[in-house]
Amino acid sequence: MPNIRCFCGALALVASCASPPPLPAQQSPSSVPPPAASVAMPAPQPRTDEDRVRELVGKLAAHDFDGAVATFDDRMSAALSADKLAGVWAQVEAQAGAFKAIDSVEVKASGDARVVLVKANFERAALLVRVSFRGDDPRVAGLFFAPGDSAADWQTPAYAKPDSFEEKDVLVGSSPALPGTLTLPKGATSFPVVVLVHGSGPNDRDESVGALKPFKDLAVGLASRGVAVLRYDKRTRVDASTPVRTQKDEVEDAAHAAVALVRTQPGVDASRVVLLGHSQGGYLAPRIAQADPAIKGLVILAGSTRPLQDSLLAQLTYLATLDPADAKLADAIAQAKRFKGDVESPSLKPDDAVQVPFSAPIPGSYFLDVRAYHPEKVAAALHVPMLVLQGERDYQVTVADDFGAWKVSLAHKKNATLRTYPGLNHLFATGDGPPSPADYVRPGHVDQGVVDDIAAWVTKLK
Repeated sequence: MPNIRCFCGALALVASCASPPPLPAQQSPSSVPPPAASVAMPAPQPRTDEDRVRELVGKLAAHDFDGAVATFDDRMSAALSADKLAGVWAQVEAQAGAFKAIDSVEVKASGDARVVLVKANFERAALLVRVSFRGDDPRVAGLFFAPGDSAADWQTPAYAKPDSFEEKDVLVGSSPALPGTLTLPKGATSFPVVVLVHGSGPNDRDESVGALKPFKDLAVGLASRGVAVLRYDKRTRVDASTPVRTQKDEVEDAAHAAVALVRTQPGVDASRVVLLGHSQGGYLAPRIAQADPAIKGLVILAGSTRPLQDSLLAQLTYLATLDPADAKLADAIAQAKRFKGDVESPSLKPDDAVQVPFSAPIPGSYFLDVRAYHPEKVAAALHVPMLVLQGERDYQVTVADDFGAWKVSLAHKKNATLRTYPGLNHLFATGDGPPSPADYVRPGHVDQGVVDDIAAWVTKLK
């Protein structure tokens, strides 16, 4: 989605900006000393984007929602009241606990936008707070909360062979162009290529979630086994200020551009282009392949077959079983039920503003775009080979509710392979005990068995 993520609980998008700097205290004329001719008064220092973002986070932590909303730009102030912002923040706290401290702040340029990335510690989790500004406007245009990116914790997995591949920077599509990385096996002259399509939320090219980077694992693991991989930053990460109206805008257009790009790369076998979709990417993968004859195979990792409203409600209900006394989760479940009713209403119109839990309103067109879409049924009508993989510890996309639907719909297809993995979670990393968002703060990697299975399946395509 453009502004919530369905794994690690739900996350939020809001927008705000810092208030203007305080004016200096006024002095009476009699108390002002005459200026010394030889002393120059220092000019006031302009406030930076980092200053504004630190102040914004402070306002949220202090529950000063009126102060935060007063600093929104025009578009966001019209969409998000102080009461709604308070509700969003309460839901963030329900998932991550109370705010503790800011670890680091990084300022980046992204086209006409400025983006500030804040690594923040909460009581139960680390979050990445991503704040965007438009042009020279000092008011904040967008604020995303996502699972914290613990890049320093990522280590090259043991199954990767760094000497066997090389990487180069690429740009995928336009308006905006999405920065990406193409990982290429060394020494090969005609290798298959896999295009990776992210799960929900404003993902980077590695699909970083906490201490995990599943797309980076897949890229280095598959390239070590003779398969090229393209991964790229998601549109909603690169351009947070431009709203998307459909999942086609958000995901599918970039996937088609990525497929077109890899087919022009030296050494790539254009007859063996595979699309790999994870979570939301797996949900949309059949529709992407249906519209693109250049795609010769599909790999679906933890692909949901349920619509967003059902997946979100199920996730929140499960999390509530882990902490039945948490009143905030109970309130979030009530909101998710209202959201489900709004999305499924026969009177929903494209321009309706749908209030999503953990999010600013989203246009009705986003949900109408997939109202009649059933990924497992579209997949059943495709002629390309398919590999559908599922972790058995996944509480977000489940064996019972999602994988079962793939299994039934694809049972008649001789070119479809379906497999589950005991002990693997939504990101295909190993864990134990009841699955929860805590799984994602522990360093780990995509399981080697998953990498080996994908590589073997892709290299056998003809």
